Order: sequence, then structure tokens, then C-alpha cells
Amino acid sequence: MNETLERLTRRLPSWAQGRQGRAVLAAAVLVVVVLVLAVSCLGGAGGRTDVPAVEGEPDGGVTGVRAPSETAGGTLRVVAGEVDSLDPQRSYTPGMWNLMRLYTRTLVTYSSEPGRTDELVPDLATDLGTVSEDGLSWTFTLREGVRFENELPITSRDVKYGIERSFAAEVIVGGPTYVVELLDDRANPYAGPYQDEAPDRLGLASVETPDDRTIVFRLRTASPQLPYVLALPSSSPVPAEADTGGDYGIDPVSSGPYAITSVDVATGIQLDRNPQWDPATDDVRTALPDRVVVRYGLSGVERDQALLAGSADVDISGSGVQAPTTARLEGEDGEELRARVDDVATGAMRLLALPTDVAPFEDVSCRAAVAAAVDRRELQEAFGGAGNADRVSRLWTGALGGGPEDPDPGPDPDAARRHLEECGRPEGFATVLAVPDGPASADVADVLVRQLGAVGIEVEVRPLDPATYYARDVGNPDSVAANGYGILLVTRTPDFPTPESLLGPLVDGRSIRSVGNTNFARLADPAIDTLIDTARAAGIGDPARDAWRAVSAAAEETAGYVPLAEPRVQLVAGQRLRNGVVMEAYNGYDLATAGIR
Repeated sequence: MNETLERLTRRLPSWAQGRQGRAVLAAAVLVVVVLVLAVSCLGGAGGRTDVPAVEGEPDGGVTGVRAPSETAGGTLRVVAGEVDSLDPQRSYTPGMWNLMRLYTRTLVTYSSEPGRTDELVPDLATDLGTVSEDGLSWTFTLREGVRFENELPITSRDVKYGIERSFAAEVIVGGPTYVVELLDDRANPYAGPYQDEAPDRLGLASVETPDDRTIVFRLRTASPQLPYVLALPSSSPVPAEADTGGDYGIDPVSSGPYAITSVDVATGIQLDRNPQWDPATDDVRTALPDRVVVRYGLSGVERDQALLAGSADVDISGSGVQAPTTARLEGEDGEELRARVDDVATGAMRLLALPTDVAPFEDVSCRAAVAAAVDRRELQEAFGGAGNADRVSRLWTGALGGGPEDPDPGPDPDAARRHLEECGRPEGFATVLAVPDGPASADVADVLVRQLGAVGIEVEVRPLDPATYYARDVGNPDSVAANGYGILLVTRTPDFPTPESLLGPLVDGRSIRSVGNTNFARLADPAIDTLIDTARAAGIGDPARDAWRAVSAAAEETAGYVPLAEPRVQLVAGQRLRNGVVMEAYNGYDLATAGIR
């Protein structure tokens, strides 16, 4: 409890950490509280703060269950930010993936068992699949008795069709495309089901369905990540006869315990029980509420105030509490509120990328000079303090576990100057730092300008539109080179809780692309690529983890990346929330088990 309290205190700005500062901030929060009125239409407590709060303790939902209950009934009230899509093949936000656990099922999914929510378990399939000796073939068998909400049985062909939709790039826009990368034939690309004109519509050749309950995946290259890809909602079954193309998200067909019954900007998304869902076929979802209502499009402060006021039970955005809420947690009623907080490492990484094709960073010593000049402790404050970020100096996050020991080095200006001499720039050099435009990035950029300037590296900060930052700016190697962006402030958020999901996109030279590139440093080292192949061939378990540590170490030697921090979030459970289990993969409380009675 003391550790969580300390983290919450550190989330306050430095000026607010004293008694006087907290009093000023608390006064400001009173103004923010009026936002509760904006969300009171969620029902229930109607914005009152006298709703009986569920008993608990700090971090109670991280490795345990908040307020265990098996009582069904009632309406679970959920708040969210913007919704990208209700179409499972078009959504790419963890909050929506959490919601989709209620109306989509996949061959495998994440466990709902406390402390193991980053592990996969069977869902529609009877087990975690059987892989061939060469790792190129995976076979799954579907459970018996699983049905869509329209009473039709869920077959292997429905799973295949759902996966095929992701290949229709002109129609199904916005979702993950891992299945395309793993299953497509580059010599003869599959264009998706909407352009499949074959009379018998054999579909995607690399996915076979010999009968209604068997599905076989033939991979281009071995990948132990396939089960994680199959756990994404984009791999959920879709009945071909109900597919309306780009409009499917208006009324997606449910394979889970709930079905979407209405969507309205004012009243939100409503999900009611799916009578075709059989709990005997589902070991993951408890489906306790009779109804789930999602109010979306709310700001972070609005979501927090709804939780504190009792008009919402759970926030699925995954962004954690906002600064004004932190002040509330430090207020007079803070002790009760702090007992409802779960502190979670996100598994993401904030880092600097130094493109190896932008002068003078073709030279490893020039890159090493930047790494040596960085003071992570000062940058940690710019990221919001220790409550918001853990310092990281290795290409490995704490959330992954089992990584190399992090030495947490301080700045070494003397070493930075030696590296400058080694790269032939003893007086330093000038470069451009690209950052997403916004106050948070500006704070970090200001610190970096001062730190690097102290050793002779003159930095011009170039704020760029956040909407296009990754897609067209730093994600476009040609744009980076043309504009001379020598340093990029980026965030790598893995889609899966695996070393490969963190490292592969950053350091695999074969992953460099002209649009949406994630190998920001443009590392194209055959030795690293060979290590990656070895790690992928090792599958899962300790040998694979050792192999990925070798990949991390080799990439660190290039100094193409300077790891800075791993963001943290503090989740606040609603006053009525029962069965509150933190879903690590989605940085939120698992909707699959949540109840309110």
C-alpha cells in the first residue's frame, strides 16, 4: 500500500507535491468536478459520491480479484474514449479489444485468471493448437456446440472468412495485418473475399478447413507469435452471409456472451445477453451483468470523474487517471480512493531513435555520444515522474520479465565527448529532433535540448502533427532522410506481451517499409536478422527468451536506439465494480469477468 501511495504522490507536478501546492491543485479540481454532470446520464448513482464503495486495497486487481462475486444481474456501466470501430477486423485499440471480448470469440484468447492475464488459453478451440516440427503448420480443433447469435453454428470456415477480411485492404481499413504478413503468398497475393471470383470460393490458400471443426494454418515462415495473432479480435469468426463489408461494424454478429443491440452517440453502445452463448463452452467469460452500456467519446477527466462520482464502473481506455484525479486521490477522501487504485506497467517503451542513414548518425560513435549524454532521471520527471514512468536503459521492458539486468546508468558527459572525437566531431554537431506536437513532448524535448547541448550537440526541435507522426512522418524513411530528422522521439507499444513484439518491429532490417515503418533507426544488420531468425525458431520458453536477449544486446551495441522509460498507468475501479481483474494485455479491468453485484 505504501508503495502505491508513493507512486500516486509522485504523479503530482513538483510544485504540487508540497502541502501548499496540493491545496491549490485541490481547489482547481473543484472546478473540474462539474464535469460529472456531463456523464451523470450513465444512470445508477446519478453523480452522487455516496454510493457504497467496494472494499479493497491498492493493487488488489493486479495479482488478485477486486471484490470477488458470482452474483449475476444489473447493468455494467463502461466509459471509453473515441471508438475506432466496432468491426473486429477494423479496430486497433486495446480498449476496444477489451470490449470485444464480450461479443467476439477467437480460437485462443487471454486468460482471465489473476496474475496470468498475459497468458493464452483455449477459447473457441479445444487447446492451444498443434504445431508441426518445422513450425510452419498449426492445426486447431473447434469446440462443439458454439453458435453465433443468429443460431448458426460457428465453423472453421467462419474463422477462415473472418481472417480473410483483413486481406481486403481497400475495404477493411484500420485493423492489424499480422495475418497478411504470416499467411500471404507474396508471389500471388490474396486480395480478400470481396474480389474472390472463383466459383467454389476456395479463398485464402494458406488456411485449410478440411471439415467444420478443423482449421490448418500454413505459414510463410515459422512464427511462435501466431497464437497471439489468433487471439486478436481480427481473427474472430464472421459468417460470410452476414458480412456487409465496410459497414459490418454497424451490426457485427456476436459469437460471445453479449450482442450489440443499439449504438447511439447520446446513450452509448448497448450490449444485451446473447441467448445462443453457452457458458459450458466458455472457460474465460463469466458474463455476470445482464446488460453492458458503454458511454464513449469522453475525455480522460470526464472518465475519471464518472468513476469517482459513482456514475461509471470501469474505464476501458487504458490511459489511467489524469492529473486532476491524482490531486483528488491526495485529498481528504483520498484514502478510500487510493484503495481502489491498481498501478500497472504498460509494457510500452519511450525511446529515442537515431536513423542510421541521416548524417552524422551513420557513425555509431555519434549515436553513442547521444546515448551517453542523456540523463534518464531528469527525463523521467519530464515524462510525469516516477508514478508515470519507470526508467529503462535496455531494449527490454519490465512488463516482459526475464530480461537482462538494467544498470540504470546516469549521464556521462566525458564519455559523450570521447564518442564525439571518435566520430570526428570533437566540437559537436547540429541535428533535428522530431517529436509529436503537444505539451508532454515539448517538456521532454526541452530537457533533451539542454542535455545534448551541454556536450556540444545542438538540437532543433521539430514538432509534427500527432495524427500523421507515425504514418507519414517518422514512419516514412524518405521523409525522415529528406528532412534531416536525426533524432526521433517515439513510443513502441507491443501488440503482444512477447519480446518479439517489442523488438522485431524495431530492429529487423527486413521490416523496413516506405509507409508505417517501425524500424525507426533503419537498422539493417544481417547479424541481427540472423539472431532474430534463431530466436523465432526457438519458439517459446526459456531458450527463446535467451535468444531474444541476444537480439536485444546486439541491437543495443548499434546505439540506434536510446531507451528512456516504460510508461505506467494507475487504474481506478468504480465503486460498484466486482470481480475487478487487471487485464495486462489491455491495461484495463477485464470486461470478460467484471460484475456489479
